[in-house]
Amino acid sequence: MATPSSAALASRHARHSPQRDEQEAVQKRTFTKWINSHLAKHKPPLEVSDLFEDIKDGVKLLALLEVLSGQRLPREQGRQLKRIHWVSNIGTALKFLEGRKIKLVNIHATDIADGRPSIVLGLIWTIILYFQIEELTSNLPALQALSNSNSSVDSTASCETGSPPMKRRVNNKFQGNAKKALLRWVQCTAAKDFGIEVKDFGPSWRSGVAFQAVVHAIRPNLVDMEVVRRRNNRENLEEAFALAENELGIPRLLDPEDVDVDKPDEKSIMTYVAQFLKHYPNPQHSEGDGQQDEVLCSSLPFSQSKEERKMLRELKVFLDQLERDLLRAQATEGSLTDKYQAFKNFHVQYEMKKKQTDQLLQPVHKEGKLSVDQALVKQAWDRLSARLLDWHIHLDKSLPGPLGVIGAWLHRAEMALREDIPLQHVHEETANVLHRKLEQHKVKLLKSLESHRQTFMQIHKDRSVNGVPVPPEQLQDMAERFNFVSTSSHSHLIKLEFWEIKYRLMAFLVLAEAKLKSWIIKYGRRDSVELLLQSYLSFVEGHRFFDQYEIIFTALKQAAEVYVKSDSSIDEAEGVSKFLTETTAQWKNLALEVRSVRSMLEEVICNWEKYSSTVASLQAWLEDAEQMLNKSESTKRDFFRNLSHWIQQHMDMNDAGNFLIETCDETVSRDLKQQLLLLNGRWRELFVKVKHYARADEVDKLRQDYQDGINTLKMFMDATNEKMTAPIQVSFLNVRAFVQDVEV
Repeated sequence: MATPSSAALASRHARHSPQRDEQEAVQKRTFTKWINSHLAKHKPPLEVSDLFEDIKDGVKLLALLEVLSGQRLPREQGRQLKRIHWVSNIGTALKFLEGRKIKLVNIHATDIADGRPSIVLGLIWTIILYFQIEELTSNLPALQALSNSNSSVDSTASCETGSPPMKRRVNNKFQGNAKKALLRWVQCTAAKDFGIEVKDFGPSWRSGVAFQAVVHAIRPNLVDMEVVRRRNNRENLEEAFALAENELGIPRLLDPEDVDVDKPDEKSIMTYVAQFLKHYPNPQHSEGDGQQDEVLCSSLPFSQSKEERKMLRELKVFLDQLERDLLRAQATEGSLTDKYQAFKNFHVQYEMKKKQTDQLLQPVHKEGKLSVDQALVKQAWDRLSARLLDWHIHLDKSLPGPLGVIGAWLHRAEMALREDIPLQHVHEETANVLHRKLEQHKVKLLKSLESHRQTFMQIHKDRSVNGVPVPPEQLQDMAERFNFVSTSSHSHLIKLEFWEIKYRLMAFLVLAEAKLKSWIIKYGRRDSVELLLQSYLSFVEGHRFFDQYEIIFTALKQAAEVYVKSDSSIDEAEGVSKFLTETTAQWKNLALEVRSVRSMLEEVICNWEKYSSTVASLQAWLEDAEQMLNKSESTKRDFFRNLSHWIQQHMDMNDAGNFLIETCDETVSRDLKQQLLLLNGRWRELFVKVKHYARADEVDKLRQDYQDGINTLKMFMDATNEKMTAPIQVSFLNVRAFVQDVEV
């Protein structure tokens, strides 16, 4: 992966305000200390020095999750792990978190491997939130009241971004709920007794008094609050942190200078304060018949009081009576008009009471469980709702002639339009179910709508069926419902088309990630790596992997544009836009990793080829060389004349072998190490005896050059002497020729 340029880094840094940089630095220090307090329990103990660097290979991240969860997680290990193995380790960690129903948005393995500060801090905060703050606040009434069936950590956006046809919403707001519960605990157990105002996890803690109050709530004999009020901020903070560490065994995650600032970091303070919960006496086991628990519960939001329990029981009596009255009204003789009017009266009472009492049915227990009174009321609501619906269907079916048929169809159409998206365990299955519903919608709903439209319009105009009058109020209600079905059918069709393509794309990405994980493994021997490369090429090229994505994503963008235009909801548009943005980012990282797989596999195969060939040739040469040691000096010199070539072969063998040891599985690595150990032992023993032959060719060449020079010089001297001693006839022409010859 290309690294950001220095200009890009400078630009990114320039966009950070000094305050944000300081908060990021505080978070980094706090989170590092929190991680190390847990890694100290690992066997063997580990330590993080630089959070952004030490987490890149995923080894310490997996170790942290093992300590927190008590589970053993698989990992890639070695002295020279490649980036592809870093990504594999981090991917294992992210999958583990997702398996805990912790949804991670915009957190990708490649970002962690790049050491991106904001992404790393976001991941660690998510882990702290789930494994420390949720766990420690889970027994607080505030969290029980605020949580629901999806109480695990959830990012604000996920693969469920956007709403299905019934505009379902992700209710999970755990982070806010945990924060409220933790803050309420501080307010009710510590701050309340001393009149301290703690409104947040920021400035309220700057003076150190709140920290002192929390320590006092756990061990009153440790803190004199009167003395605390007279001291300055730094003194209070220092003493509170020291007392917590030395007397309560709470790791010191903060320093006074981290908190004594205008805007202390909220996440760091929450992380630290949550640790005190482990040491606070359990109110349910304290003295006074649970009075402390009652005081705490009564002061927390949404907890079920005696008054609310009374209201629930009264509501149950009302619903039971309304159901009995409804059954009597159904059994009473009368005209269709009278019966429909009676139905409307009951329906109005039902709706009014439901609006008034919906809040009473908010879950008050952990994991969204209802109290006994709430469960009984909900059962009564469900029974009454079902009876009203059955009565309504019966009344519509009782209408004369074709209008009764249209009435029955209307109920089926309304039910189809209200139906939630049937989410399956596998995205591909969800897409297939959506496709079937889409086809059913086209055939059963749209075609029937057209066939019933003219008939209903004529009946509505005549106010009768074949001369038989129709209850006007019932007919008008049907007209409004018919209009709703007519106007909603097309937009419902568009939604189903968008959601089908969306889940096709999600299924494609899941398949791609699964394939990637199967490729970035510890490899086997050459033949198995070649098979893996064939599998890769078959999937990527044979199935036109990258083209497939472009086709699906283009279709999704087109469907999304139509979907957003057909729906006036701003939330829908934002959700769709966010999903497209996040999917694009996810694909960018995924595509980069998939493309890198081929080069990695080819590099492994290349090293296997180099290793196999060098081992074979070196073994054969060593056999001959070891026998050559007993030969004559001239024979040895002649044999070891090309020793430099075998030195290079030996280096190539070790380079390829060490690469394979780091990238192959444990069994293969062990065999390679053993083979290299034996060959290198033989090489060292031989090389000590013959290394002086390494320059034999060079020495011979120098000798030859010397001899050639001597011969050339002798020839020159002989020629010169011959010319200088040869007699010549004295004449101008002969002398000039002699001089020219000598000069040459």
